Amino acid sequence: MDRFALRVANLLVGNAEDAAGLEITLLGPELVFSSDSVVAVCGAEFEGVPSWRPIRLQAGERLKFGECRRGCRAYLSVSGGIEVPRVLGGRGTYLRARIGGFQVRALREGDRLRVGQGRGEPSHAGSWRVSSGMLPAYSDQVTLRAVRGAQAGDFGGELWGAGFRVSPNSDRMGLRLSGASLSRSGAEDLVSTAVAPGTVQVPPDGNPILLMADAQTIGGYPQAAHLISADIPLAAQLRPGDRLRFSEVTLAEAHDIGRTREREFAHLRMGLQA
Repeated sequence: MDRFALRVANLLVGNAEDAAGLEITLLGPELVFSSDSVVAVCGAEFEGVPSWRPIRLQAGERLKFGECRRGCRAYLSVSGGIEVPRVLGGRGTYLRARIGGFQVRALREGDRLRVGQGRGEPSHAGSWRVSSGMLPAYSDQVTLRAVRGAQAGDFGGELWGAGFRVSPNSDRMGLRLSGASLSRSGAEDLVSTAVAPGTVQVPPDGNPILLMADAQTIGGYPQAAHLISADIPLAAQLRPGDRLRFSEVTLAEAHDIGRTREREFAHLRMGLQA
């Protein structure tokens, strides 16, 4: 859901950016490490767990997640990466389709996860953290930048001026939004077209759906907008009841923001190698 947080957590422990980690949503686990390990936790902030920096743990040591104080999802990476099969190009768990991950299910008490051989973990673990200037502006009230969708003209300027709340019916497939109901000027049926994480669809009831990590690949609802990739992490950290607005940017502006984000990652990589 929050690719930014997972990428940073992996870099902090010397992993490839796409190494498997744990996605922890609102309620954290208690983890026991059977060997000396370097870990990092990024994204949501949990009581008792340092965030955005490498943590060195001794064999037998426990890492216990307390109350989630900020955000919705944290990402834990272990030096060496969690060993799970690569399926369809990724190592994540897709519960609806029973694909990938650890035994194709959510983790439960007593599970034992194998970790690969670590490489290049920092010798100064625990003495520093990622600069706050690089981090997304996580908040329970966010403005998400988006480009116009294929049917944006059917909704006039309603999407850009309205405020929304995240519905409790939201999940990893999409955030269902409540608030101002968007009315569509065109009534003709649409042919199903490609969608992706970040697409903002508007079903007949007028309440938008912001597609997220487990989104389907095609959809027949009108597409009002599409989030820029740099702001998808902000949406990933929203809880039910949190507020959001959309702000329109051009495709050229979206590309500039994306390039700036990748330059920040390049600087982080260089700093970790120094």
